[in-house]
Amino acid sequence: MNGDRQQDEHQVHLIWTKRRNLILKGNVAQACRRLIEDKCSKKGWQILELAIDPDHIHLFMRVSPSVAASDVVRHCKGLASRELHRQYPFLKRLPSLWTRSYFASTAGNVSSETIQRYIAAQRGQ
Repeated sequence: MNGDRQQDEHQVHLIWTKRRNLILKGNVAQACRRLIEDKCSKKGWQILELAIDPDHIHLFMRVSPSVAASDVVRHCKGLASRELHRQYPFLKRLPSLWTRSYFASTAGNVSSETIQRYIAAQRGQ
């Protein structure tokens, strides 16, 4: 059954950026990672790769075809923004944490390995 489930899902690569300052590092990046992982877990979305750079996030995941990429981004950005502002008061001086834009791409089996290598390279691995 699990193999059937994976065939019914698709892989999506999402990238979104934050505003100007390079603040997604250290404790802020770790907290952001936990928030995204928790949100995806609660929604039943499987993270294949997650890289948090000081100014943007790469999220490569497996989701149901009924899940819109925009919904994933909205949920992750919304939760991260609220919670990071609450946990780190210095972030409140920023007008908003994220830009309004994001990149989304679906991936087939052949390109999924390429995407995972690309994200790993972004992390310096």
